[in-house]
Amino acid sequence: MACSTDNMFLIGLFMSGVLACFGQRHLITTMPEKLDVLSGSCVQIPCAFDVPQDCSTFNSTIITSGVWIKESPYFGGRLNIVIFNSSKTYNTYQGKITGNMSWKDCTTVFFNVTSSYTNICFFRIESRPFNATDPEKSVHIVVRDLPLRPNITVSGEMKEERPVSFNCSATAPCPKHSPKLTWTLPTLFTPENQLQENSDQTKSVLSMVTFTASHLHHEKNITCTAVYPVGTSNKTAEHSMTLLFSPKNTSASLSPADPVSVGSCVNLTCSSTANPPVTNFTWFQISGGKPTQVASGQTYTINVTVGDGGMYYCEARDDHSIENSMKVPLAIEAWVNSLFGTVHTNQATAEEEPAEDQPE
Repeated sequence: MACSTDNMFLIGLFMSGVLACFGQRHLITTMPEKLDVLSGSCVQIPCAFDVPQDCSTFNSTIITSGVWIKESPYFGGRLNIVIFNSSKTYNTYQGKITGNMSWKDCTTVFFNVTSSYTNICFFRIESRPFNATDPEKSVHIVVRDLPLRPNITVSGEMKEERPVSFNCSATAPCPKHSPKLTWTLPTLFTPENQLQENSDQTKSVLSMVTFTASHLHHEKNITCTAVYPVGTSNKTAEHSMTLLFSPKNTSASLSPADPVSVGSCVNLTCSSTANPPVTNFTWFQISGGKPTQVASGQTYTINVTVGDGGMYYCEARDDHSIENSMKVPLAIEAWVNSLFGTVHTNQATAEEEPAEDQPE
């Protein structure tokens, strides 16, 4: 009777473990969603796994095999979907689990990648009596003949005589054969390449250059080239961008510039140098000591009235910043007949001065 009771106790423990795992993921893996790989190179898949504590049939002290299957997480004994098994000598995908499975690190490297390696892959562990596949996590391996172009980003605002930094990054799916980044710049630099780890544990190479922008760099290109070693040859990809500068040398002019009479016509013109050219111009009149917006456009035509006299300036704006012109005076002739004769007065004869930058 005692033996029967012990058996019932063991059966109860087993059933409680099964019920605890029922409806849950028996295996939880962590890996990147997608990897872009170069044909002829290798690919490293960062991988980690965990087994819920309730699934007590897993024993980490038992030798565990790592298995990669393609297309579907539902194994069901279908050997034709197995692409790699760490316990086998020969596999469809030649590779190696470089992570320590005892520490639940299933990081894997596949060698000599071909176009046939393009697939959605799931990870499975086999550790008798525990076998499980994570059905909710996979990695999409995409094999390309040519590498993706590197990515260039700019740190800081592009303004003349101010240092600006350019960062270039390129994916490194095969860290042992990571790409080398080189720059084509308007000035000489020898930047360093750094291998870094991304948030999903994949690798990329980063290079940064910093130089002081000048009007001499107007319309110059900056290029970052990634050179990937593949076998005995190289594969390259590049990314170029044109240097863009904020408005500069913004000026306002009047025609005619001499004092004018009421009823006459005056043309105000705003000019600025920038790359790309400025297309957004705004005109302001100083009225009561404060600027008031009076028009938009590179030119502004006034049919002069008495109230139009005063100081004017223009604002040049692009996607990067704003620059204001110097103030220019619009003077109006006023003839006053009086008992003492004719008196000539000029409005707005103040000296030219730069307009204060206005808040956006």
